Amino acid sequence: MLDIYNRLLSYFGHRNWWPGETKWEIIAGAILTQNVSWKNVEQAIENLKEAGIFDLEAIYNAPPDQIAELIRPSRYYNVKAKKLKAVAQHIMEKYEGDIDIILSKPLPQLRKELLDIWGIGPETADSIILYAAELPSFVVDAYTKRIYNRLGIFTAEVNYDEMRDYFMQYLPHDKELYNDYHAQIVALGHNICKNKPKCQNCPLEELKLCIDNGGKS
Repeated sequence: MLDIYNRLLSYFGHRNWWPGETKWEIIAGAILTQNVSWKNVEQAIENLKEAGIFDLEAIYNAPPDQIAELIRPSRYYNVKAKKLKAVAQHIMEKYEGDIDIILSKPLPQLRKELLDIWGIGPETADSIILYAAELPSFVVDAYTKRIYNRLGIFTAEVNYDEMRDYFMQYLPHDKELYNDYHAQIVALGHNICKNKPKCQNCPLEELKLCIDNGGKS
């Protein structure tokens, strides 16, 4: 597992991920980035900032339809607006708007609490834990499943928790490593290991692990 990471790191360099000026911006980005490129997320966040309703309290007070219109570039904007509202409501009403209180909880307790919030799934929860709370919870996504299926490590039927547990079993529990490893996987999936992969450019090609799947994910 570390060999794979080191090859990706040598190829792409350190990714300096996740973008965000504040912990709330990281949380909001984790919600908005589902099923869309980061460029779209940046536009949605910029729209909220320009409208003056981006901070936690403003999202809490704003009507969902106003938020939805502003985050339209992020796709699935009606659902994502409700998710932003749900997280903002949870933090405002349970912690009086103090994000640091919820993010200071132990990892298992924080993860359970986030997953109990409406609309927050494992990938979003782990992104918040790793990048906002800075705790070692490995984030997996569609790129992870595609790449490691092609490497013959995961089957097509693998679920989220099985993938996460695999990485956390075979890697040191290090938040900096988890941070950059996930970013390296995103870089590989976005640029090379696409639905139609560019295997000749892949930094993992020398490992000869990839199975012949006709370019299918």
